[in-house]
Amino acid sequence: MASVPAGPGQQDSEDEVEPSVLRRAVAASAIGNATEWFDYGVYAYLTTEITANFFPGEYGTLGTLLGLAVSFVLRPLGGIVWGPLGDRLGRQKVLSLTIVLMGVATFLIGVLPNFGTIGIFAPILLILLRVVQGFSTGGEYGGAATFMAEYAPNKKRGFWGSFLEFGTLAGLTLAILVVFALETAIGAQAMEDWGWRIPFMMALPLALIGLYIRTKLEDTPVFRELEESGETENAATGALSSLLSVYWRPILALFGLVVALNVTNYTLLTYMPTYLQNTIGVDSLDTDTITTVGQVAMMIVIPMAGALSDRIGRKPCWWISLIGIFVLAIPMYLLMAQGLGFAILGFTVLGLIYVLQLGTISATFPAMFPAHVRFAGMAISYNVSTAAFGGTAPLINEGLIGATGDQLWPAYSMMIASVVGMVALYFVIETKGTSIRGREIPGLAEHQAKQAAKAGA
Repeated sequence: MASVPAGPGQQDSEDEVEPSVLRRAVAASAIGNATEWFDYGVYAYLTTEITANFFPGEYGTLGTLLGLAVSFVLRPLGGIVWGPLGDRLGRQKVLSLTIVLMGVATFLIGVLPNFGTIGIFAPILLILLRVVQGFSTGGEYGGAATFMAEYAPNKKRGFWGSFLEFGTLAGLTLAILVVFALETAIGAQAMEDWGWRIPFMMALPLALIGLYIRTKLEDTPVFRELEESGETENAATGALSSLLSVYWRPILALFGLVVALNVTNYTLLTYMPTYLQNTIGVDSLDTDTITTVGQVAMMIVIPMAGALSDRIGRKPCWWISLIGIFVLAIPMYLLMAQGLGFAILGFTVLGLIYVLQLGTISATFPAMFPAHVRFAGMAISYNVSTAAFGGTAPLINEGLIGATGDQLWPAYSMMIASVVGMVALYFVIETKGTSIRGREIPGLAEHQAKQAAKAGA
């Protein structure tokens, strides 16, 4: 029997799961995200070593950043493949496959021969593995966000969903700490010669732990309900055609929000080490200190941001963040150029403002689509936007700084992206406390009723 969606603020008994099961579901989602971002963080923090081993020459750094960007090329295709499959076969099955692919591809980067051994085939193989990694993450993030959102209680979806992004920051922070510890232990030369391989190889055991946790869980209560009522998509192509013809409005709104989210994310978190070292002249140790302190502060605050969105709504949190980044991006980048202490302060301020986006996306994005196309909607629209405007951000920022000599381009790019996000946010429906069960867009009926009441007033 099909469920009747609950109104805003209501809590359905069907949504409640045992606390221990909920915690395992949160861990299952977060560890995949942590593994993904551990890989991206390691790649970003080992730019110098990767350049020396795979892209020797005058334009080596750009080649390495291209390797980061190219992993996003197949993310949309990954979303197109994995998303509809997740709506047809289940979230848990697809997430078990994507985490294995992701971990194996990252591990293989760690055992690749370098340019000195096999010549041009070394960067070619590196790029191919980055593509595989991108294809797998095309299903990982949308699926993990959907999985977590569909397990979380309606009234606390923001709080529990924030732990997916806690995983993001944990992966990035672990990457910094591992790289720093290795370089301290073996020295810079040994790190360049062979030590850089160890962090990449660590991704495989992380992925296997995630696989174990995921295979021990049932699929989400929301998906099981669709299955029992016979309301899942019968063919993988059904969800895709429905998305394009019926759900184009939330697709476009999500696309715009992800532009703001990911330009800031990849500029602030992934590109920052390269920016601080190559542009401002901060040494490697100080760069690690700046990013670690900032990211730990964000990890502490991120559950608070999710809980705040459960109280005041997702949209107010996003408005505060988007406007804050637009206003403070240039002042904080100017501050970071003044020295180590100021750099820590500037990075942390921007990071804490950004947390109001980051900590609420796992509650906001899945709720923009009905359950039967949710995985596909998240995976496709999120990854198309990420491929175009997220993973390319470090490469574009580096290129614009080199072409213009203006070191504030990262701040400009975040400001432009924030404006795009503001336009998109205007069209987003508030879903605080709303049920995300069933085949209707969550919160749409209530939104339309409010609009009609305003028009009649």
